[in-house]
Amino acid sequence: MGLMAPHLAIVGRGMRNFFKCVLALVVTAGHPAVAADTDLGTTMLEAEVAGLRGISSKRLQSLLVRPATSIDVEFSLDWIDTQPEPAGDKNWKCLSEALYFEARGETVKGQFAVAEVIVNRVASTRFPSSICGVVNQGTGRKYQCQFTYTCDGKPENIAEPLAYERVAKVARAVLDDRAPTLTDGATHYHTQAVRPRWSRIYTKTANIGVHLFYRHTYRTASN
Repeated sequence: MGLMAPHLAIVGRGMRNFFKCVLALVVTAGHPAVAADTDLGTTMLEAEVAGLRGISSKRLQSLLVRPATSIDVEFSLDWIDTQPEPAGDKNWKCLSEALYFEARGETVKGQFAVAEVIVNRVASTRFPSSICGVVNQGTGRKYQCQFTYTCDGKPENIAEPLAYERVAKVARAVLDDRAPTLTDGATHYHTQAVRPRWSRIYTKTANIGVHLFYRHTYRTASN
């Protein structure tokens, strides 16, 4: 191509205030002088503590414990081959085909990274808002296609069924949000064999397999 973790969610002001209360209680418990000199908003603190006393220990634990993660990907062919036969809508098919023609010779991790770029583009206002729209952007216009295989004049035949099945599983895992992020928001990539003009100004974010990845932001003196 010439050119895509789970976190503990702290929802709303109530949780922020909860942690402020806990911190305040810890600090004041060990340092009474600090408590006397520091304006912590005593009325608010007392109200928050009173509210916390009314919450069951089970509920508090559910708020503090990191939720179970769905990220379970291993970047290996062994893992890929244990996954069920994939299926999906037209966007899954577009992503599978893009991975087949763009990255089937890449490592499994590299294939996930390329898929991530496509998904990142969907999330960006600079690009079409669907997988198929991103993959087919510029197709039919000379030198305007975003993915080389869509305008190289060659028939798009799937000659390697096993390779297609594997990248289709990668596409399914990415669309199901099962993979960790790899490219730090990259929206572009290219192989190490070329150096497109935009690579000199966009921010490089990763080097995975035979591809270099870039984010659609401009370099600064610090990067």
